[in-house]
Amino acid sequence: MGALSQVLRSLPAVTDENLLVGADQFDDAGVYKLDSSTALVQTLDFFPPLVDDPYDFGRIAAANSLSDVYAMGGKPITVLNILGFPDDKLPLELAGEILRGGAERVTAAGAVVAGGHSVRDSEIKFGLSVTGIVDPSRIYTNGGAKEGDVLVLSKPIGSGVLTSAARANKIEQDELAEAIDVMIDLNAGACEACLGVGVNAVTDITGFGLIGHAHEMASASGVTIEIDAREVPLLENTEALARKGLLTRAYKSNLEHIGDKFAGSDVDSTLIHVLADAQTSGGLLISVCSDKADQLVTALKNKQTRSASIVGRVASLSDHTIKVQ
Repeated sequence: MGALSQVLRSLPAVTDENLLVGADQFDDAGVYKLDSSTALVQTLDFFPPLVDDPYDFGRIAAANSLSDVYAMGGKPITVLNILGFPDDKLPLELAGEILRGGAERVTAAGAVVAGGHSVRDSEIKFGLSVTGIVDPSRIYTNGGAKEGDVLVLSKPIGSGVLTSAARANKIEQDELAEAIDVMIDLNAGACEACLGVGVNAVTDITGFGLIGHAHEMASASGVTIEIDAREVPLLENTEALARKGLLTRAYKSNLEHIGDKFAGSDVDSTLIHVLADAQTSGGLLISVCSDKADQLVTALKNKQTRSASIVGRVASLSDHTIKVQ
């Protein structure tokens, strides 16, 4: 987060009045207004494999990329594949399986694969550039959280820990099944629940972890976010594996970036590390008025989201942007 922020600050400012959400806001996607009823939502993401099965990897990477559009309240329309592949070392059938997996999730999202680009690379990388549409009057950003709001999470935390454990051969592939299912799940239902109830701010939980993305929401909204650590749903065995050191490297950099804006000294350090750990295709963190919280939880359950957990609240701005207790 920190290094990229410094780079982006050095770029010329964009002044187009139709650019409703740009890079300067560090939100989940860019939004460009076409007319009074339609705006484009645009995002891209790609990364190396997290799982052994190429088809599942394609599905996970696609769901992760599509998630940014859902976090803005949008509907994905078209995608372009982004593929780095060592075709001089690996059979092209593997690339075909990755693309097939990605296409399955795109179809499930009601969008269309319009093409893409591939390059020879030393390692496999895959993701999507996604274009969606959204009503300009109903855009969700990470900057709308209000004092008194309740925070709701739509997927459990732990994919970083579980995939790290699998890469280290500390768990069998079948023990990764729950994490794979969660990562493959689209956030479409959670988005629909938000639009139906009416919420104040949304972000999806990915590389910055729950703590990092909550910090981004708090900073953008000018508030302090308080997380109830023991209310955060975790994938099975996440905490036990984390106590063995099976986390991604990102939890350290995420906490270092937040620095003294973070408070959580009274909480078990392993649990803090889990909540700061990178996630892939995580759920939506939703800030909603307290009088709508139960309605949102019910709507999320009706959409069969993986979780519908109240995990914290929004308080007035203090010396810390994020408190875990």
